Amino acid sequence: MTYEVIEEDGFKYIEAGKGETLVLLHGLMGELSNWEPVIDYFKDKYHIVVPILPIYELPILTLGVRSLSKYINKFIKYKKLGQVVLIGNSLGGHVGLVFTTSHQENVKALVLTGSSGLYENAFGGSFPRRESYDYVREKVEFTFYDPATATKELVDEVYKSVNERSRVIRILALAKSAIRHNMAKDLSRITIPVSLIWGKQDKVTPPEVAEEFHELLPNSELNWVDLCGHAPMMERPEIFNGYLEKFLNRVLLK
Repeated sequence: MTYEVIEEDGFKYIEAGKGETLVLLHGLMGELSNWEPVIDYFKDKYHIVVPILPIYELPILTLGVRSLSKYINKFIKYKKLGQVVLIGNSLGGHVGLVFTTSHQENVKALVLTGSSGLYENAFGGSFPRRESYDYVREKVEFTFYDPATATKELVDEVYKSVNERSRVIRILALAKSAIRHNMAKDLSRITIPVSLIWGKQDKVTPPEVAEEFHELLPNSELNWVDLCGHAPMMERPEIFNGYLEKFLNRVLLK
């Protein structure tokens, strides 16, 4: 990771660039580095902020998509960001949706890529056996269309997480919270522009999930990324950034 993580007043985040603010939200097993191609591409045009979601810090009894949404609200107020564009992958998209339903006045536009909130097939239907590195690698590869995208560094990070008991408990708690917190009945209230950028071969949140989001969100567009799994901004960054740039030009540079 080439960007410095800033730590202040209980928040950890990356910040780069100036202009309209884009807030990037990572997924449950995601790292800040997942967004590096996006930061690199847009930092000369926009103010980019990437908060670390406190998955391993919040009290276990309150840990869930709602508590993470409240954290984002506190963070946006702390940074005095005003209106932002929220861009979320996987769980990060879900947190963005929950935040938007409560604070739509603070969100100019929303971008979802492989977002949970309707249905997700986490870890291919099973949680990884903690002792088996090969099994963890197989399940990380499941996230992508091209297994080579699951680098050793990425697999090592997930393996570390699922071999710390305290982290496993939190990951399971959040995964269950995401499944319980289905957004289907809330989506019609989100009237701001939404861009769905989705991998055609996403096996975690399959294409029909994107189609359902598109149907339920009244002001949405759906963009497909071919030969791509659950994290288009990592696996097909040029295509992802192209779709995102067109959307931002439309909603911000009117």
